[in-house]
Amino acid sequence: MAKKNKLAVIKDSNCLNCGYPFSGHEFFCPSCGQKNKGSRITFGNFIKEVFAGFFSWDTKFWRTLITLIARPGKISSDYVEGKRVRYANPFRFYITASILFFLVYGINETLNNFQEINSKSSFSKKKNNNIELDSINRIINNEIAKTQKPLDSTQLELAKQLNIPLNDSLALKNKPRISFGGSTRLDDYIKFNRKYPDINAYTALDSLKQDNTLFNRFLYNRAILANSFFKEQGKRKEFVSKMLSYGSISLFILLPIFTLFLKFFYIRRKYTYVEHLIFVFHTQTVFFLLLTILISVNLFTENVGPEIFIGLFLIYLFIAMKKFYKQGYFKTLIKFIMVNFVYMFLAVIGITFVGLLSFALF
Repeated sequence: MAKKNKLAVIKDSNCLNCGYPFSGHEFFCPSCGQKNKGSRITFGNFIKEVFAGFFSWDTKFWRTLITLIARPGKISSDYVEGKRVRYANPFRFYITASILFFLVYGINETLNNFQEINSKSSFSKKKNNNIELDSINRIINNEIAKTQKPLDSTQLELAKQLNIPLNDSLALKNKPRISFGGSTRLDDYIKFNRKYPDINAYTALDSLKQDNTLFNRFLYNRAILANSFFKEQGKRKEFVSKMLSYGSISLFILLPIFTLFLKFFYIRRKYTYVEHLIFVFHTQTVFFLLLTILISVNLFTENVGPEIFIGLFLIYLFIAMKKFYKQGYFKTLIKFIMVNFVYMFLAVIGITFVGLLSFALF
């Protein structure tokens, strides 16, 4: 029986992406780079395209990731020298690293909340089995309440070790309190709300003999929010998450401003502002990657502290500055100190602004 010849696959005569005319043997379009494989999409080809770019160690993503971590300053130097096609775009890679960080952070927070729920459930079961201890706790609380004095740190620690739950009124007296200067209008509202927590803004302003304006009502509602931070742990966590979301956006403003200082420190080096910005994006990407690794490790163990992360990043930053700007150890050290001082100064301003904005919009 004669063997049937396999039919040849007819490729497109023109690129389906840009219309470039093929001569009949091109595997990829010489103009745009799209593969010449026809317009029909099969499920197998679609899945292959989704995972091929991610798991292939020859792609830009993995080459950029490995080189960025293993060779500080290398990618920034190559990018400035024009060797760019082998690496991912600095800004796009920075976005990818920041998204990965917030994803891992969200997973970590979810697991912590789950563990907290389990611990509360276990405590509730244990409490139901300790009837005599509950009776003693009530007697102790009643005796303490008669004195009408807040507990000192030693008494609080002793009550904690004995698992003695304090009355809400006593606990509130010993919790830290927010202050915005001690004599501001918001401080007065916070103190009044702490004393009369069930009064609404309209009644409170009337009692305080304050004008019932939109701004005053807004301030009083912020006072209610401030006091709720010490009563509800969920509120605190939600506020921190809000700050992180605003903080990620504020970095887009902070990094370009920080780059201006970096250009000033290296004013004799013939780098443009954009070339300095590329270096900043690369180092900030490593910052997010190291922080992501720290959180990931702490998902399984709590033995890794933030000081290890800070130490690793500072070492990385020093080496990257020396490799990229090609100066001696002493000059690099001096500018390394100045750069970190400026960064911390801008970070404090940024955190303060983000905190106030989050507090106002929460």
